Amino acid sequence: MPGKAKYWIRACRPETLSISIAPVLAGTGLAWAQTAMLDWTIFLLVFIAAALIQMGTNLHNDSANSEPGGDAHETRLGPARATEQGWLTVAQVRTGALSCFCLAGAAGIYLVVQGGWPILLAGLASIAAGWSYSGGPRPIAYTPLGELFVLIFFGIVAVVGSYYLQVGSFSYTALLTGLIIGMPAAAVLAVDNYRDLHSDCRVGRRTFVIRFGLRAARIEYTLLMILPFTLLPLVTSSVAPKLTTALPFVALPWVFFLVYRFWKELPGPVFNGYMVATARVQLFLAGLLVVSWGLGAT
Repeated sequence: MPGKAKYWIRACRPETLSISIAPVLAGTGLAWAQTAMLDWTIFLLVFIAAALIQMGTNLHNDSANSEPGGDAHETRLGPARATEQGWLTVAQVRTGALSCFCLAGAAGIYLVVQGGWPILLAGLASIAAGWSYSGGPRPIAYTPLGELFVLIFFGIVAVVGSYYLQVGSFSYTALLTGLIIGMPAAAVLAVDNYRDLHSDCRVGRRTFVIRFGLRAARIEYTLLMILPFTLLPLVTSSVAPKLTTALPFVALPWVFFLVYRFWKELPGPVFNGYMVATARVQLFLAGLLVVSWGLGAT
């Protein structure tokens, strides 16, 4: 039914889909700045595959947490789940998740032809990690490793993979850029887990904040948001002119504000807004990096 389209959109969590888009922009932008060449077909397919993997992860998370032992919506503080609200059935959402992963794999066939076995391994690992985030005998979402999972796959793998497909080689600068973009992506999940501290405890999750406490979670968020700026000179000085290396630091006041609010607030629904804002910071930082590199390349 056409009326259900809005529910599918909400289930895909469009407000945070930028965490899969930002690393593709950063990796491709770095490659373009260093080579002055850009394969638009590769860029678009990587963009589509990355977004589909995140949508598949979000949909699978929605369906898995509506099954016995999943999140209880009576205590949920985050955005409403499509299955819990009855907008879509668990079977429909699970099928949607599988469809997203399959479509991502289909888009990746051309990329594997272009990039070879490293891209095949990266693609298969990304899809497997997306599924196992909420699935399998020990879902990643139930452990303290969720932020690390995001840092690796929505940071390092996505940036380095996007760069490799354009250039045909690995780069130390691309690896550092993956860390810079991956840390605020991981911070998005840190906000999500911090907000859901009490409801996650009830269903037996052992996320970072549950395992190590509120203070440790605040320190974690602070480091994930601040450390990228200590690495920025390493990835801008070799590509951009001195005048533009400072451009990405424009995002720093926004980061300081979010870190300050994170320390001031107790877990609760207010963190829905902070989660979206953190995702936007990551995308903004990626955009500033690309502009900085672009100015350096001209």
